[in-house]
Amino acid sequence: MKYHRHGFKAMGTTCEIQLFAATPAAAKRAADTVVADVARLENRYSRYRGDSFLSEINRVAALGGKIEVDDETAGLLDYAAACYEQSGGLFDITSGVLRQAWRFDRERAPAPGQIERLLGKIGWHRVRWAPPVLEFTTPGMEIDFGGIVKEYAVDRAATLAREAGVRHGVINLGGDVKIIGPRADGSPWRVGIRHPRRPEAVLRTLFLKEGALASSGDYERCLVVDGVRYGHILNPRTGWPVRYLASVSVLGDFCVVAGSAATIAILKEKEGPAWLEQLGLPHLWMRVDGHIGGSLAPRDSA
Repeated sequence: MKYHRHGFKAMGTTCEIQLFAATPAAAKRAADTVVADVARLENRYSRYRGDSFLSEINRVAALGGKIEVDDETAGLLDYAAACYEQSGGLFDITSGVLRQAWRFDRERAPAPGQIERLLGKIGWHRVRWAPPVLEFTTPGMEIDFGGIVKEYAVDRAATLAREAGVRHGVINLGGDVKIIGPRADGSPWRVGIRHPRRPEAVLRTLFLKEGALASSGDYERCLVVDGVRYGHILNPRTGWPVRYLASVSVLGDFCVVAGSAATIAILKEKEGPAWLEQLGLPHLWMRVDGHIGGSLAPRDSA
């Protein structure tokens, strides 16, 4: 068994597959399978591609119409609906329309009136979801699978790698990680949680033989206006960025569950840490003032 590493770009971020395989050819087959499926999901659900299925959905949403979806998309919508319920309406895939107001490549915040006009187009409760038909009751709406699809891709990639014969590996899509068994010698993989304020620094290092790790926070896309930092995670009720937790990382069996839990905690702001404790999954959070807390200590991660 030899160690192999394959880096690639996908979903707007740096990705990596690490694995042990008997031959270079076996390693390449597994890596190619993973990369192809991640590319398939990006092409299908990217909001930046006019030919994606998500863009087709959103063209229908803009008109207040209805569309029939396939089984995979239905599964994502079912999960999004569950997250909406679990979060008390804070995790809402219709809130992506707020991107029309929030442009993080500019140096100014949107006008309050601009946000107010968009709030009437937000709300999963405005959507009729009766599988396989998705109907939008309010014209001008959008959906966005950010917070779900990349983590879903990680879980799928791990499954496909296992089916390709990988028993010792790591899938890493932009910091969302799934472990496929320990290293070939039985030792754990070393996984770092990035510091949300210092790009080259590590907030915590974990040693994992299994499981999935996902993080959410204002790592990169942010806006500073008059000394106030605004992150890209937006409260769908107010239309404004949350400003209590800078980052949350959650450890679980599935990346999609860990990722949505991390995002919901950030959206809950002051209630986020207590909600994570109640959830019972190992976690680590950092407030915007630099205070760090959570149950995910080094001794919990071996």
